[in-house]
Amino acid sequence: MSTKRYTSHDPELNSLYTQLAEHDLQPLWEMQGLLTKTPTVQTVPHRWSSTDLRRLAARSGDLVPIDRGGDRRVLALSNPGLAGAPYISSTLWAAVQFLLPGEMAPAHRHTPAALRFILDGDGVYTVLDGDPVTMARGDLVLTPAWSFHEHHNPGKKSMVWLDVLDLPIVAGLDAVFFEEGTSEKADQSAAERSTSERLYGQGSGLVPVGVDGPQPAHSPLTVYRWASTDQALTRMLEQSGTGQAHLRFRDPTRDRDVMPTLRCEMRRLRAGAKSGRERQTGSRVCAVLSGTGQADIDDRTFPLAAGDIFVVPSWSVHRLHADEDLDVFITSDAPVLEKLSLYRSEALDA
Repeated sequence: MSTKRYTSHDPELNSLYTQLAEHDLQPLWEMQGLLTKTPTVQTVPHRWSSTDLRRLAARSGDLVPIDRGGDRRVLALSNPGLAGAPYISSTLWAAVQFLLPGEMAPAHRHTPAALRFILDGDGVYTVLDGDPVTMARGDLVLTPAWSFHEHHNPGKKSMVWLDVLDLPIVAGLDAVFFEEGTSEKADQSAAERSTSERLYGQGSGLVPVGVDGPQPAHSPLTVYRWASTDQALTRMLEQSGTGQAHLRFRDPTRDRDVMPTLRCEMRRLRAGAKSGRERQTGSRVCAVLSGTGQADIDDRTFPLAAGDIFVVPSWSVHRLHADEDLDVFITSDAPVLEKLSLYRSEALDA
């Protein structure tokens, strides 16, 4: 691709522009829109319905075996504003992954970090660097960057879950690496509690002393169970009396997000409640665990039901309404923007 050539009615200036293009240079004084008063965002608000996702995931299960699917049977959520790119936003990848009974998605690892949020079902487990982690509805499972991971379904039911990766960020930094691993036959005796839970999942403020080895860049607790999340939300609602609760998943050993590039949160609204209007830099991927309601994003309104997934673009004004009690999982790229001093947020109803 050649460098853009600018033109001018002035013959001498036009000649200069020719020479600039020949030397892969461009005149800033001719450029428009490089610096804008507010972010110019290509990602658009969008919702993927649970009905469509489940139907098409099941259809892909009929037609695409794991080996034909490139070792994962995954449907990437492609944002209509990104010209066909397989990304839910300019900075985040999101997808639904479908695993049939008896199937195993073989081991591999990659530099993009990933998380799994289980929207429904149980009986599947993932193996993270040799540590088996069971997965069930409402669980948040981390797959830190460059961790070997494989998925097993020894049960009798299919399972679909949400994957979110920081792939566009890592790709934009030209730092994507991938490596295949070695998988063993599916282990039918996955531990009820993973090693990470036995060490770091004992409760708030309780962490082991004398654990050797360097501290990882991510949370050493790789699964956050729904029972604990549900209990925390319930207690927060009882305390606040506002009809809504909002919590963040944290590294139990240090005051930071669960992964360097991904923030994870959970929001609960009682029936009839609505959140305030707000906006922030960075994109948000949201998944409805239970309940019904609607999401207002800029000038768009989306009805919400359990299993729906929607995206909030950077600097878009948004709010949630609950018709029935509504639980929404949220992940975002906020840690990246904060580290770069680019995070900005506004509460517009204050």
